[in-house]
Amino acid sequence: MDDYSLSHTAWECKYHVVFIPKCSRRTLYAQLRPHLGEVFKRLAMQKESRIEEGHLMSDHVHMMIAIPPKYAVSQVIGFIKGKCAIHLARVYGERKRNFVGQHFWARGYYVSTVGRDEAVVQEYIRKQEQEDERLDQLKMGPLTATVPVAPINGAALATPHSRFERLTS
Repeated sequence: MDDYSLSHTAWECKYHVVFIPKCSRRTLYAQLRPHLGEVFKRLAMQKESRIEEGHLMSDHVHMMIAIPPKYAVSQVIGFIKGKCAIHLARVYGERKRNFVGQHFWARGYYVSTVGRDEAVVQEYIRKQEQEDERLDQLKMGPLTATVPVAPINGAALATPHSRFERLTS
């Protein structure tokens, strides 16, 4: 356990967080990725938080962040996303207009608590880019290829496309 403490509290509250840029900002995000890591770390420190592990993927951000119990996770992540967007707009964007209301990140995020499986989550974040590259290589096959369906207990498995069709029907 790391030594985190407030005046009367010893704590270890870590979260796995994933969020994405807005679709219209993805090409800009790709160009700014090298600069975001340090920005995230500085912003997290302003909320007495610390990014333990992080990886900037081509289309999303993974991070494991330690947040003191006096802050809500939504407060810290909202602060990081909002201030980061303002910083990016001011430093790398056009300087002709006010960017305070500029939206860079999509609304919402994924969060889960990290308990005793901290090492597993850190390894997952580290290996995520390799896994995405492997999946991209698998997708490069013909689009009409079908996946063989094996029965389980007499019932056929759903193909990936049938699940999508059920959700959109």
